[in-house]
Amino acid sequence: MKVVSYNLPEKIDEFIKLPFQLYKNTEYEKFWVPPLISELKKLFSIKNPFWKHSKIKIFLAEENGKLLGRVAAIIDNNFIEFHNEKCGFFGYFDCVNNTDVARQLLIEAKKYLKSEGMQIVRGPMNPSTNDECGLLIEGFDSLPAIMMPYNPPYYMNLMEDSGFKKAKDLYAWLRPAKDDPPPRIVKIVEYIRKKENIKFRHFDIKNFERDAKYFKDIYNSAWEKNWGFVPMSDEEIDYMAEGLKPLIDTRLFHFLEIDGIPVAATLAVPDYNFVLKKLNGKMGPLEILKFLYWKRKINFIRLMALGVKKKYRTKGLEAILYYEILMACRKYGYSEGGELSWTLEDNDLINNGISAMGGKIYKKYRIYESGLNDN
Repeated sequence: MKVVSYNLPEKIDEFIKLPFQLYKNTEYEKFWVPPLISELKKLFSIKNPFWKHSKIKIFLAEENGKLLGRVAAIIDNNFIEFHNEKCGFFGYFDCVNNTDVARQLLIEAKKYLKSEGMQIVRGPMNPSTNDECGLLIEGFDSLPAIMMPYNPPYYMNLMEDSGFKKAKDLYAWLRPAKDDPPPRIVKIVEYIRKKENIKFRHFDIKNFERDAKYFKDIYNSAWEKNWGFVPMSDEEIDYMAEGLKPLIDTRLFHFLEIDGIPVAATLAVPDYNFVLKKLNGKMGPLEILKFLYWKRKINFIRLMALGVKKKYRTKGLEAILYYEILMACRKYGYSEGGELSWTLEDNDLINNGISAMGGKIYKKYRIYESGLNDN
């Protein structure tokens, strides 16, 4: 067995398609959602503005012509500058259930990061906290929500046997739509609405660039003190917004304004993983027809982001945002409710708010770390 490193776009097809081979005809195939190959190629393309401040090296484990695993080593210079920490990342980790293969993949990734001056490695990040991240450690018996990862339970052992330790856990919450909001929350929402000069509105698709900028300002203000956060540039927000544009249901994308100023927002999207599961990574003419048919049957959402500008955090605006998302699910046909993800395990303010609204933790993800002098 050998581990070979490559610079993209070299071996990009093999790197992207390895999980398709790994999960095929296994007990985990039932819950793994094949990503769109075309979208992954866009993500790794130099057109993605993330790579203007980051670089990546990919590694493939091979034996007798068969691929056994993959991993990427990622250096995000914006993270290093923002946190003043020489931290590199690993991501896109997939591997057969073999500790030797996993360990060798991760050792090679660590060697590269150390050679680039990094002192610690964390992951998985695919490729950052603004995208998919974390290793699933609880909740293996259902599909992941859109833009959330899935992996077999044995990945935890591979990580720990390779010398990685917990850095932080992330929570995914489940909130059924059928359950009424708690009466106490309804009273709080009514009180706040009367007390503050609050305007609630949906994202305006006709003013896409304007509202995307409003969201970026709220996002960067709301998350700036969060563990692992990296502010997104205007170019990155624009790129992400264009990618999400076909997925957005504006009835699930909300702003709160005070005195005409957007101060809080939620971004939720229909859970397209329900559809992607049926497409096997492709988007040809037949898959487009399948997509158009099945998207009408989506009855679950993912609340991807909720944020309140720092200046307005003591006003209880989160309660209104949670309430409005729940009401939107019930009003617009998302009868199964949704997932709220992800939240940091120690973000008590947000976690307590979700719990008060009737949310329950149903999946947990873990970010691992290792010193680059560790074996």
